[in-house]
Amino acid sequence: MRATATPEAARLLVDCLAVQGCDRIFTVPGESFLQVLDGLGQQSQIEVVTCRQEGGVAFMACADGAMTGRPGVAFVTRGPGATNASIGVHVAMQDSQPMILFVGDVDSEMRDREGFQEVDFAAFFGPIAKWAARIDSADRIPEYVARAYATAMSGRPGPVVLALPEDMLSRDTDSTPRPRVERPAQAPCPDAIQTMMAMIADAASPVAIIGGAGWNAKAREHFQLFAERLGIPVATAFRRQDAIAPSSPVYAGNLGYGPNPKLVERVKNADLILAVGARLGEATTDGYTVPPLTAPDRKLIHIHPDADELNRVYPADLAICAGMDEFAESAALWDEGDAIDFDAGREAHAEWEAWATAHPNGHKLDMGQCVQFMRDTFPADTIVCNGAGNFAGWWHRYWRYAGYPSQLAPTCGAMGYGVPAAVSAALRHPERMVVSIAGDGDFLMNGQELATAVQHGANLLVIVVDNGAYGTIRMHQEREFPGEDRISGTRLANPDFAALGAAFGGWTAHAETTDEFKAALSEAQGRTGLRLIHCLIDIEQLAASGASVSGLRNR
Repeated sequence: MRATATPEAARLLVDCLAVQGCDRIFTVPGESFLQVLDGLGQQSQIEVVTCRQEGGVAFMACADGAMTGRPGVAFVTRGPGATNASIGVHVAMQDSQPMILFVGDVDSEMRDREGFQEVDFAAFFGPIAKWAARIDSADRIPEYVARAYATAMSGRPGPVVLALPEDMLSRDTDSTPRPRVERPAQAPCPDAIQTMMAMIADAASPVAIIGGAGWNAKAREHFQLFAERLGIPVATAFRRQDAIAPSSPVYAGNLGYGPNPKLVERVKNADLILAVGARLGEATTDGYTVPPLTAPDRKLIHIHPDADELNRVYPADLAICAGMDEFAESAALWDEGDAIDFDAGREAHAEWEAWATAHPNGHKLDMGQCVQFMRDTFPADTIVCNGAGNFAGWWHRYWRYAGYPSQLAPTCGAMGYGVPAAVSAALRHPERMVVSIAGDGDFLMNGQELATAVQHGANLLVIVVDNGAYGTIRMHQEREFPGEDRISGTRLANPDFAALGAAFGGWTAHAETTDEFKAALSEAQGRTGLRLIHCLIDIEQLAASGASVSGLRNR
């Protein structure tokens, strides 16, 4: 068969991505975008990571965007492929992470007939994406791609979905790529900074809550300097624990599920909340109670890169629309902050240090001690990735997220995120240790991406915490409907996860005691490639609150 050239439209799309700085795309291939696959195969600037399920594709792209600050890019086919990928779009939206999902669409002549795998993607993705559209004209590919990058990165970052009609990708075009798009600069108003400093100076017990939309290494560095100079206690929003160095003398711990009770009281009693980057969503605020939604004797200063988020839920006494790094740098360099000095930051940090130190709990496999050993053994800048489940609470409480970025975890509580995110992190940062933490239920939602890890030579460790149950739901059942006879739908019959990991070509080990875990972890550290430790724990050992299931029964 005579070889044919890549269609101009498909080649243009690939060139546009390259100009925007895309160096990696994640995909499950589909016949609806064969032209793009061919174009990707004819160049070397963009790596193609072939995955095993579209949910894994979208999670990898979401994690890539979280690490780079530029959109992670995914390609999936129409219908089942796109709907599988929707979970990653939802995570990118709720986590405020830049991402672009390209979906191969039906031929234009087949539209609106409920053709094979046809979905109205603008309608389907519109409620969970910043922008969802279809590229009908090959000549407008540069416009749509540039706008997708701008939309994904600007204001509150988030996902964009672009549908690609199959016939459009085969058309001729003379268009050329648009220049690389950068996030708009958003410096804060000096008058607003002046007002903010005056409000802080008047406060008796301020607390900062940080991390979220647009947070980056520069924001972390400068805000830490600012907070340490003033002595303000700094709490991180839910699953934003790498927003400040844990060694900072003003770091007070994390909010969300299972926080330090002393930190909760400190936030509730604060007379000034300085929220920087955080949306103050339901998880961070424990249902809009930490801090209370409104309080007559409490002021709120809210800094966010998207004006639509300011005063959306929490009424702000001072709202500043600014980029995180620009705001943090301005605050750190503000001369009039030298006269402000609170002792509360040091006090809150000492409280966190005590809370975040694990003590033996009497279980054969004591997960608190395991995390502490891992913390003492692995590099400080290890990237820890997890999905959703009770198991994550041990790492949220006892791990130190010292590097940036070093925490990849969905704030929207999506299961199955940890393994794909770890694959993405291992490819993006091959020089760093990458660990995926997964529960037994969580792991089997995207464990197939171990095949992707092996195929693409990713170095990562997977720790599967197996309690034979959907532990978080079991915990809620025990609280709401006490009694062994009321357990329903949460028990799991699991495979031998170590044997499963070995089947993918990885090194594996079992751990049923703390000493076995320590030995396995030490051996895993000395190896490369895929490694997996299967931890078998008692269902009675719960993470988030340090309680046990039996303790919940007595409530």
